[in-house]
This record gives sequence, structure tokens and C-alpha cells, in this order.
Amino acid sequence: MAEYKLEVTTGNMTNASTFDHIHVTVIGTGGESERTELDNYGADFKTGTTGTYIIKSSLSLGKLLLVNVEKDPFLFLPEDEWYLSKIVVTTPEGEAVLFPCYRWISRGELVELRGGRALKGFEEDHPLLIDHRKNELILKRRFYQWKIMEEGLPHINHFNDSAELPAEIGFSKSKSTEIRRQKMITGIELKLKGLFGSTEKWESIEDMKKIFWQKKTTMSEYVAEHWKEDDFYGSQFLNAVNPNVIKRCSELPPNFPVTEEMVKPFLEEGSSLQEEMKKGNIFLYDQKKMDGIPPRAYNGEPLHVTAGLCLLYSNPENKLMPIAIQLHQQPSAENPIFVPSDITLQETDWLLAKMFIKNADSIDHQAVQHLMKTHFLAEVYTLSALRSFSVVHPLYKLLFPHFRYTLYINTGGRTSLFGPDGALSISSLGFDGMTELMRRALSETTYSSLCLPENITARGLESIPNFYYRDDGLKLWNIINSFVQAVVEYYYPSDSEVRKDTELQEWISEIFTHGFLGNKASGCPASFQTVKEVIKFITMVIFTVTVQHAAVNNGQFDYCSWMPNASLLLRKPPPTTKGQSSMKTILETLPNVGETSSFGALGWILTEKYTDIVPMGTYPEERFDEPAPKQMIKEFQAELSYFSETIVARNLQLELPYTYLNPTQIENSITI
Repeated sequence: MAEYKLEVTTGNMTNASTFDHIHVTVIGTGGESERTELDNYGADFKTGTTGTYIIKSSLSLGKLLLVNVEKDPFLFLPEDEWYLSKIVVTTPEGEAVLFPCYRWISRGELVELRGGRALKGFEEDHPLLIDHRKNELILKRRFYQWKIMEEGLPHINHFNDSAELPAEIGFSKSKSTEIRRQKMITGIELKLKGLFGSTEKWESIEDMKKIFWQKKTTMSEYVAEHWKEDDFYGSQFLNAVNPNVIKRCSELPPNFPVTEEMVKPFLEEGSSLQEEMKKGNIFLYDQKKMDGIPPRAYNGEPLHVTAGLCLLYSNPENKLMPIAIQLHQQPSAENPIFVPSDITLQETDWLLAKMFIKNADSIDHQAVQHLMKTHFLAEVYTLSALRSFSVVHPLYKLLFPHFRYTLYINTGGRTSLFGPDGALSISSLGFDGMTELMRRALSETTYSSLCLPENITARGLESIPNFYYRDDGLKLWNIINSFVQAVVEYYYPSDSEVRKDTELQEWISEIFTHGFLGNKASGCPASFQTVKEVIKFITMVIFTVTVQHAAVNNGQFDYCSWMPNASLLLRKPPPTTKGQSSMKTILETLPNVGETSSFGALGWILTEKYTDIVPMGTYPEERFDEPAPKQMIKEFQAELSYFSETIVARNLQLELPYTYLNPTQIENSITI
């Protein structure tokens, strides 16, 4: 009689336990054990515990292949789903084999667990496992399907409601509860103050500081005090929530006729615009891809969105200053160029010009940089992986922790956030306009632009001072790249291994087809030929869903809750002449009380820290069974920890600390 010891671990999350009967069958090359109920004295399968059980077999089972788990009802108790983390089976010979699960199991469900050793498809050598893998992929491709949300945008999963998604890729019960509570608390506060849904205009700028009692941050209060200042305005193009737009300007666009006389007062004494461009000190913000997109109607009249241009100067004090703004692409008498000290300007003219640039920038940030380039592309990477990789594929084990909650948050967010009635639909462009903006942006998006080192070089921003997003981002890119290189080269010792891995080739093919819509000009690979190509692409994927999402998401309340600084909605048209505005004009242009409160509440919810956060580089689920990748993960975590200390030390020296890319503040996946 052979005895097999099973160590069964129940997840350490809310409601993970069960009272139901759990039956297990262990299958090996020599046969299978009897279907055995796991039952010790006292309560089994309590949250966060590991129970030890013995299964007996009349014969040795040989090399272990599968563990089958079934859950049957206990008496007449209602269904209580069980979260099984893992089972470790120790053979009579003393070999311990990991069988990862990390999913919820329902009554009547048969779950077949594969051993933890990572295997590519062509490495399978047992008929039972070959057949099991084939059937697994057939079922996954049948279950997870593609759907077109809007023509010209990345394709999405076919589920219409996040409740339809399987529990193992949905929110934890604790996170769902916390988000509902946060929305309730925010809503109650706004209703008690009479702000929720109010169509009243703001009486003064100062009144906007009273929206929330509880929610304030050091940075949000700084923004409210300094939003008018040009050096702070310029710094936001580097270190706020949209750091991927400006470019070095070596020659003015022909449709932006800035003259030497206009900007000479703001340049270094004795210098000229041409000289500063040659030195690499002039930068351009150009929102031309927004030109001509019809804005939404507001109270029966169309709103106004300015596809503007802003010239910026990195001055001798290493401050990035706006020095000229044109609010529309084509110059004309009704489209003047605004400069900071034009003698015909009221102070509010320059403020209005900056506000309209930031309005377009805020829309671009949410629609393109945040939604499309992180959330929507991450959904493509995730869905392709679920459809293409077996759970024992090494790259599935590497990537899946970085896809946690992504399908769930996207599916729900398409209704609550981005749908025709979602929170972002009240922006100046509205749902249709933002969709068209994303469509245009995707057609121009290149693979290289998603790779930060190439992005920085292409925009000529290698040496602009005080660019902490660049400094921290490049360091993190290199740390991720080193980790990915170690893992990929361990499992792919040669290029030929890459070429014959059909699951890997299916993954990248689906990404090319459903993410980049088959656009060869994007530079996205349709297949992989070399190990080097795989390393770079997976580095980009992990960087996008961790670092890049943190950069564009985590500062939203800090920078965008103060509506004069960064509003998604401006109600009055932009100025067409100089000297005609006042602070009353500013207040009439900004969103009304209810709209301002809604935008602020959205920023609060999107940047709140929830208790089940998994920080970057943390892999609480034990999916790898081999010592080598486990060691690589430890070294990755050590590098991130050391870099976190470096950022903390650097920030102590800064008036405005840049915290968003501290690894302790970055989530391991897109979860909100």
C-alpha cells in the first residue's frame, strides 16, 4: 500500500473557506488513486490554513500527472465557493510535487490540476497530458472570445457584464466591498453638501476647496495653491499624469507662426529662439490628432475643444516654462498666439489659454494614454494569453500575475466609466469624440512608442532636466528587462525553441490582429523569430501594466481634482481676442458644481488604495515549481526594493516629490 501526503492550502481572502465535502483523485503514469474525501477531525478548509491528508493507493502511481478536485454539498447549506490556492503532494519516495490552483471552485465542478513544472507544448511527453493540454486550450478559446467594441479600437472580451466573468479573474470580495463603500461614502458627502447633481455655477475659485472633507493630499493642496504659476504648469508635462506628449522642437511647425519678438522676453538674455532650439531647450506640445473632432452638445449647443499648440522653454534655472500658446491648428485673426506678458492681456487671458491646452491634454490623457494605451491594450495582452497559453506554459506563469483583475475592471468600466452614459462621457468631447480620438491615436501608435527607451529618444527628451518620470521609468524598464531576460532565456535556450512554440506564436499573432488591428506600420510583431524579440515584447507588456499605468493613473486625484488645473470639461468657447476676459469668465468656463464634484469623486475612487493591493514584483501565488525562476523572482524583488530606497532618498531633496513610480506604489497589474 502506497501513501501520498497532500498539503491542501485554502486562500487567505474573505470567504475563501467552505463547509462542503472535498474529494480528490491523484493520477500518475502508473494509474490513479481512489476518489477520496479529505476529512480531518474538526473544521477543514478554513481561510488561510493548510490541512494535511493521506491518500492511499494499492499500487505506486508512478510519476504524478494530475490531481482532480471535486466539491459536493454539505447537508442543505447554501453554496459557498472555495478558494483553493495549491496542493502539494509528497510521494512515498519523498518527492514533493506542487499543483497550483489559485481559483474559486463551485459545487459540482471537477477541477483538474497540472503539476507546477513549467512546460512548453512541444515538451509534453505523456499522451494523457498532451490530450489534457489540447482540450484545455479548446475550452479556453471557446470560453474567452473576441468582440469589436468600436471599429478602429482594440478588440475586447465578449462578456457584457463583469458578473459573467469567472470568479478567478474577478475582484476579490474584499475589494468589491471596499469600492462599494468608497462610492457610498463619497456620494453621501456630496449629497449632504448639496453638491451632487448641482447645476449651480461656482461663486469663487476658493469655494472649490470645500468639495471634500476627508480627501486631501499634500500634492492636491499644492496644486490648488500653485496652479496659476507657469513653472508649475510646465512641470506637469514632465511629471504629472500625462508625461508622454511633448517633444523637442528644432523647427517651428509652419502653422504655429511664433516670432522672435513674441518670445524674446522669456528667453535667456542675449539668446534667440533659433539659438535655444539649436541648444535643445525648446519643446512643443501639439494636439493635432484632436483637430476636427466634433465635441458633444451641452444644453443644446456644441462645446469647444481646442486642438492647440504650446511652446515650452527649459530655462537656465532648469524650469520648463510655457512661452506661447495657439489654441487651434490653423492661425488666423480669431486664433491669436497668447504669450505670458502680452501688454494687451488680462492675467485671465493667459490663464484661459493654459486651461484650454490642459483641457485637451486631460482628454488625451484619459482617452489615449490611460484608457487605450494601458487598459485596452492590457486587455488584449490578457485575453490573448488566456486563449493561447496552457496554465503550465512558462510565459503564462510569468504573465498571469500581471493580468489580475484587468478583464474585470475593463468590462465593468466600459459601462460606468467609458460607456455612452459613463463618467467620461461628460467630457468636452463626449463618448463619440473620445472614441474617434482613440481611433486616430491607435492608427498612429507604434510598438516602439510603447517601449520607454525608444519613446524618450524619439521625442528628444534624453537630457531635459527634472524629468523624474523618465529617470524612474528607464530604471524600472531595465530592472524588468533583466528579470524577463533571465526567465525567458532559462526556458528558451535557443531561437529555434521560440519558433516552434505554437502557443507563444498564437499569443503574439492574436495581439497583432486584435490589439494593433493587423497594422504592419505599427511595428508590432505578428510572430516571434528570436529569444531577443520575446524578451523585449514581454518587457513592454509588464512595463505597461505596472509602471506605465501607475504613471498615468496614480496622480489623478493629486493633479486633476482641482478643476481649474486640469478639467475634462470647459463650458464656454476659448478666447478669440485678447483683453476681454475676467475671473468671472474663468468661473463660467469651468464645470458647474455638480460636474466638478463628479470629476473629483472619480479621481478619488481611481486612486484609492485598497487592502488587497499586490505591489509590483510581488508574486503571492506559487505557480513556478522550479528553483531557478523562484530565485529570479527574489532577485527581481531585491532590485525593486533597492530602487525604492533610492527614490525615497531622492524625493527628500525635492520640493515636489515624484512618488508614482516608487515600486511600493505600483500595482502588479491594472486593477482600477
